[in-house]
Amino acid sequence: MRFSRSALHRGAAIAALALPAALVAQQSGPSATPVRVAHAARRTSEIHLDGRLDEPAWSKAEVTGDFTQSYPAQGKPAPDRTEVRVLYDDAAIYVGIRMFDPHPDSIAAELGRRDATAANGIYTDWVHLIIDSYHDRRTSFRFSANPVGVKKDVYTSNDGPEDINWDAIWEVGTAIDSQGWVAEYRIPLSQLRYGKSAAGQERVWGFQVQRDIARRNERDTWSPWTPQMGGFVSRFGDLAGLVDVAVPQRIEVTPYVSERATREPGEKANPFFHETASQANAGVDLKYGVPGGLTLSATVNPDFGQVEVDPAVVNLSAYESFFPEKRPFFLEGSDIFNFGQVVRQNDYGSQNFFYSRRVGRQPQRFVGGPTVAYVDAPEQARIAGAVKLSGKTGPWTVGLLDAVTRVQEASVQSVTGQRYDTPVEPLTNYLAGRVRRDFNSGATTIGAILQGTHRDAGDTVFVNLLRHRALFGGVDFEHDMQQRKYILSGFLGASRVDGSIPTITATERSSARYYQRPDAKSSRFNPALTSLQGHIGEVAFQLNGTNFASIAVKESSPGLELNDMGFQSRTDYRSLSLLGGRQSFEQSKHLRNWSAYAYTNQAWNFDDDLIFNAVAFGSNFTFNNLWNAGVGGGFNASTFSDRLLRGGPLAKTPSSVNANVYAGTDSRKRLFYNAGANWQRDDYGSTSVGGNVSVDARPSSNVHISFGPNMSVDDGAVQYVQAVTDANATNTYGRRYVFADLQQTTLGLDTRIDVTLSPTLSLQMYAQPFVAAGRYTGYMEFQQPGTYRFAKYGSQQGTIAPLTDTKGAVVGYSVDPDGAGSSPSFGIQNPNFNVRSLRGNAVVRWEYRPGSALFFVWQQQRSGFDPSGEFDAGSNVGDIFHTIPTNVFLVKATYWMGR
Repeated sequence: MRFSRSALHRGAAIAALALPAALVAQQSGPSATPVRVAHAARRTSEIHLDGRLDEPAWSKAEVTGDFTQSYPAQGKPAPDRTEVRVLYDDAAIYVGIRMFDPHPDSIAAELGRRDATAANGIYTDWVHLIIDSYHDRRTSFRFSANPVGVKKDVYTSNDGPEDINWDAIWEVGTAIDSQGWVAEYRIPLSQLRYGKSAAGQERVWGFQVQRDIARRNERDTWSPWTPQMGGFVSRFGDLAGLVDVAVPQRIEVTPYVSERATREPGEKANPFFHETASQANAGVDLKYGVPGGLTLSATVNPDFGQVEVDPAVVNLSAYESFFPEKRPFFLEGSDIFNFGQVVRQNDYGSQNFFYSRRVGRQPQRFVGGPTVAYVDAPEQARIAGAVKLSGKTGPWTVGLLDAVTRVQEASVQSVTGQRYDTPVEPLTNYLAGRVRRDFNSGATTIGAILQGTHRDAGDTVFVNLLRHRALFGGVDFEHDMQQRKYILSGFLGASRVDGSIPTITATERSSARYYQRPDAKSSRFNPALTSLQGHIGEVAFQLNGTNFASIAVKESSPGLELNDMGFQSRTDYRSLSLLGGRQSFEQSKHLRNWSAYAYTNQAWNFDDDLIFNAVAFGSNFTFNNLWNAGVGGGFNASTFSDRLLRGGPLAKTPSSVNANVYAGTDSRKRLFYNAGANWQRDDYGSTSVGGNVSVDARPSSNVHISFGPNMSVDDGAVQYVQAVTDANATNTYGRRYVFADLQQTTLGLDTRIDVTLSPTLSLQMYAQPFVAAGRYTGYMEFQQPGTYRFAKYGSQQGTIAPLTDTKGAVVGYSVDPDGAGSSPSFGIQNPNFNVRSLRGNAVVRWEYRPGSALFFVWQQQRSGFDPSGEFDAGSNVGDIFHTIPTNVFLVKATYWMGR
């Protein structure tokens, strides 16, 4: 069996490489598909951005149009005419777009805050002006506007992925009239990126204009593009006629000041407690245009108080919870640092090689113990400063980021009254460097990454707690064929971490790898190591179009460690992932579009144990009335598990079946709904049922309200509780592994309210009441490695007795594992839980001048806990509002200066 599995891995890799080789032989350079060309003219008179296009300069600009539909009637002429004119001068590019509409009273024109999308509930027509100023057919800058002047700007990289967090300084004037509506743009050249050219030389940029007509859910495009086509930027036309356009000097300085006040509950005896605590901050963000198309960004003493709070979760696994980045400095341009973005539709395992939330993370040293009475510890490590160089120069894409977090200290008072400060996070430097080079007009890219984390642990309290150095490096590639109909991609990387023996011991024993497993063969625990190395790699081949498919082969060695600057859950696997399907965007009698697919994943650990084996299918439909629906299901075969016992021997997992369904109504309506449900059952008898409903309402053109309750019920899930050392447990290598049946119910009530008073003034409110209750019953012991067999204490093995407090409440259990007293008894602390929380914030944002904003922020958190394990939706949600809240009030002002 071991030989056949290895042969399978080798065969899959050969298949993934051999097929593209044949395709490459048929390809001879870039596609010969005709490219549309628009011509820009020099501006000869003043332009007033009022959405009228009545200045004399516009009459001298070439008119281009003849849009085609991207959907629903792909490739057919657009039913309504669109005209585009382009002017330029030494400082800016001007674009006038006239969108004819025979029914101007039906133009959708709702207000929303900047960067609003349909997902935010805004129902509106849009026009998208998109410029590939690098002319590399892979990157672009999008400037979108709606009929009432709402703006959205997006940076596109690698011919598809979008970064909506990119913000530029630009202007647009819009107007609705009897003929339709008009968008009149002024895009400063300083907001685009391009290299130098000789005097008198004509520049040619990639160019695209798209128009969305909301009431018909229609997109019309200047340079033909449809969703079934591979790629996006590579389908652009050209903008010619730009002569003597110099590279502008770019410098932007944005200082900020903020004041924060925090009111929270606490003990009056706590010397660090202040019912109201205030803190003033100041800092600055800088951007400088480096010659050649790169941008140097820096931030000093940043404050991210305006970002939305993370949602509440209950995590009973051995792995860390993942939360997305929300801080603007790290979001903007983050796509450049994306490494190993293999193009495939199905994959096993997940990891982030660059996870910027590690910078400014929660301090990792916990201060407590019997001698400690009170602690005042920081919530995050303070970022002293960060600098980032990013952009594209010629065929090279470059990204370099360096950030430093300060030493963080907690103030402590001992039980004897002694006061002292103690460090909880060391001085830390984070460095990431990324390069990527285009070949063959952007059809091929090869890149590399190198990143490192260095902590000043020295001889401090951190020397045996945290690794002092972590490194990761790798190379990746992507090769597109026949205009991205076929894509071959892959990567290979390696990691190394260094530290003291205790820190590397903890790394070996972590949930990512569990080197201490007593029956492990390929990797064994070594208590003398001071470093650990590992590797990861993947290669994939994807087919795009009406028929789509992908195959991916992946390997992640047991020693891989990314969590100092990246994010990973488990490693130690080899996997094969396949998917095939068919889709159509051609409108039929009942359907507007549809897709159906099936996929399979298999994975083995480095001991060659099959640890995952699943097949599944899915399908999605959009009807002509713009309702949508989907259904899916799958089967997970019984496999081995090297993680169930959390460092113990190999076990098995039962087979299971699952199903899911969803449906949604027409989002053009002022009131629309979405709902979904999922179900799973395994051979052990455990079931999991979940459901969600969202209600979206637009009571007026500037207000959007969404309410999304979601609930899940897990009944009878086998949950790990603890492990106990016992020399008599010879079947399980001298340890007893205790489990229980868990009945868990989780309820979330996500609520959002967006009020937009103008394109520059908005109010956003978010609240998440959250309740999770879990009750453990039927405590049992794992019986035999390689199985999924358990024996219940009290009925099948040994005895168990509850332990109660003075009020008769159960606080735990006493277990005699064999009932005869020959093995030592042990205790189980009551793990039942009822967690209640409310997290919410309200943000008023006023962009009082381009690039400058004033924020008024209110955040509230409430939390409660009891060990009952009982769930009652009404009383549990009500109990949230009986707790004393923590309130944070923040005022922050930024002021943009630039040219």
